[in-house]
Amino acid sequence: MTAFLLISFGCRSNSAKETYSLAGIDATPAAGGTFIEASIADASMLNPVLATDSASNDINGLVYNGLVKYDKNIKLIGDLAESWEVSKDGKNITFHLRNGVKWHDGEPFTSQDALFTYQVLVASTTRTPYTADFQLVEKAEAPDPLTFKVRYKEPFSPALESWGMGIIPKHIYEKGDVNSNPANRSPIGTGPYIFQKWLTDQKIVLTANPDYFEGRPHFDRFIYYIIPDQSVQFLELRQGSLSEMTLTPDQYKGYPEFFEHYNKYRYPAFRYDYIGFNLKNELFQDRRVREAIAHAIDKKAIINGVYQGLGVPATGPFPPTSWAYNPDVKDFDYDTQKSLALLKDAGWEDSDGDGILEKANRKLEFTLITNNGNEVRSMIAQIVQNNLAKVGIKMDIRLLEWTVFIHQYIDARVFDATLLGWNLSRDPDAFTIWDSKQTGPNQYNFVSYSNPEVDKLLAEGRRTFGEEKRKPIYQKIHRLIAADIPYVFLAVPDSLPVVHKKILGVEVTPAGIGWNFIHWYIPKKWQNRYSFSS
Repeated sequence: MTAFLLISFGCRSNSAKETYSLAGIDATPAAGGTFIEASIADASMLNPVLATDSASNDINGLVYNGLVKYDKNIKLIGDLAESWEVSKDGKNITFHLRNGVKWHDGEPFTSQDALFTYQVLVASTTRTPYTADFQLVEKAEAPDPLTFKVRYKEPFSPALESWGMGIIPKHIYEKGDVNSNPANRSPIGTGPYIFQKWLTDQKIVLTANPDYFEGRPHFDRFIYYIIPDQSVQFLELRQGSLSEMTLTPDQYKGYPEFFEHYNKYRYPAFRYDYIGFNLKNELFQDRRVREAIAHAIDKKAIINGVYQGLGVPATGPFPPTSWAYNPDVKDFDYDTQKSLALLKDAGWEDSDGDGILEKANRKLEFTLITNNGNEVRSMIAQIVQNNLAKVGIKMDIRLLEWTVFIHQYIDARVFDATLLGWNLSRDPDAFTIWDSKQTGPNQYNFVSYSNPEVDKLLAEGRRTFGEEKRKPIYQKIHRLIAADIPYVFLAVPDSLPVVHKKILGVEVTPAGIGWNFIHWYIPKKWQNRYSFSS
């Protein structure tokens, strides 16, 4: 609530009284103004090597750069690297780095920083989930300040994409423990925005980097407010206090009168939402129980009711817009009778007539955890709770503050089942999520999924080059994981952002709208009506 008061009483705009027509306006890109965004969760680690949550990555993406990045057409282009060569066997990459790039403290960026970042990523003491992408490197070297070379033990098809990892400064992190370095809360990067301050659970403030190698971003400041409730964020949007917001489906469809001063966008998100089972829990080790739950969930009601039709069902670990998606995988139909039959076959019966199935004096009940402040997840949880009650399963719902939820429950593996979503890489390599060895602390296979055939295919997919050759590998992965039911794959939602009409330069592309954020701007005439206190 603190963040809400900071915005509403300190920075309300006069949007309700203004119109935004380009007629007679000098729309030349201009520096100035503040961009305001809100998040339901605070960041936890402003270090791209360590960060595992979306809030941290939002900020890291503005403060740091990788060697490569995706353009608007989802093609890899240079970032800190101007160019590169890949050997014919795919085992060697030579990066040629940009000259003259500086860290935010004025120190020069060199190949030693890239080499140091690699060394941190593979160090056994580093608490990072990204090690697997770099363990196949046989040798990394920096022969001169602007050349970085990597040789792999074997061909690794996602190799180039993996170097989109944010590069961290050697001169800041080389002394002491990288996991506890003060720079994790006060980062020094090379990116378009410079860290200014972080008030825990209130806001993070960044300022424009005047020396950014792609040119100074247009906004003077970027403010990331922590508003842990989507309905409160929406109240701020109605006041014109936010520059951008990703709407919930009911907000997108139900309140058209509130968007007179915002442009609305809609496109398929490259993500999916799911219920994940802790497979270390004895209850979920029986596949029949997991399948029964999948058949008991009315996914159509979730798609139509919660997502308002703004999404499609998910059938496995790849969305329909991915070339790895397997269209032959069929979804689990909503069938309570099939669910009951599976549970009976697994030995679960309502022996005492209380409506809850039991087996060996154990009730069929568990707790689903998710983060609070997310209306979509809260509504999904309630629908699932009602669905499961119809087949004799008692599911409790527990909503947790985001940081507690991730670090004390998900990372610690202290949960029965969880409702979450994955934002996916464009390359379908999902090794870190599904490989059976990626189950350690802070790693992404927190449901403890294990299938030797999937492990083998994941490794094969990493060694294979070319979309057409890799496609059948990942389509088989899609089929196998869907059949194993470590998750109930719920939905691939549409992305539903709105951006204030004062902000120009927004373009919808295959990569979405954020790909050219540093080129968004407010025309000079409107900047004095778009000021916010810090």
